[in-house]
Amino acid sequence: MTRYAVPCGTIAFCIVAYWLTTQFDRVPPIFVRGMQPADFPQMVLLLIAALSVLVMIFDKPVEHDPVKMNVWASIGLFVVFALVAQVDLFLGLGVFAAGLAWSWGERRIWGIGLVAVVSPALIFLLFDLVFKIRFPRGLLTNLWYG
Repeated sequence: MTRYAVPCGTIAFCIVAYWLTTQFDRVPPIFVRGMQPADFPQMVLLLIAALSVLVMIFDKPVEHDPVKMNVWASIGLFVVFALVAQVDLFLGLGVFAAGLAWSWGERRIWGIGLVAVVSPALIFLLFDLVFKIRFPRGLLTNLWYG
C-alpha cells in the first residue's frame, strides 16, 4: 500500500496546482499569441499526473536501502538555504552549494570553495547579463547593483 503514497501525493499536488492555475488572469483574445498563461502549466501538471498513474500501474515494488545521513543533510540544507537567502539569495546559494558538496563527500577545501563561488556567480551572471532579470537586493547583490 505504501507504494501508492508518493504517486497519490503527486497527483494531489497536481490537483491543487491545477486549481491554482485556474485563478490566473485571462488575456483578451486580441492579444493571445497561442496559449493563455494557464495553459502550459496545466499541460505539464496533467502530464505529471498521468505519469504518476502509470507508475502506480506498472512500477514493480522494490525494497530500498535505508536513507543515508547525507540525504538528510541535503534536505536540511534547504532549510539553511531558506534562512541564509533572507540575507542574500546568492550567499544562500553559495552556502547551499558548499554544504551539498561537503555532505556528498568532497573534502578538498579548494573544491568546496570553487563550487560555493563559481556556481552562484554563473547563475547570477547568466540571469542578470543574458536574460536581463534583476534579483532581489541583498548583501552581495547590492555590491553589483550599486
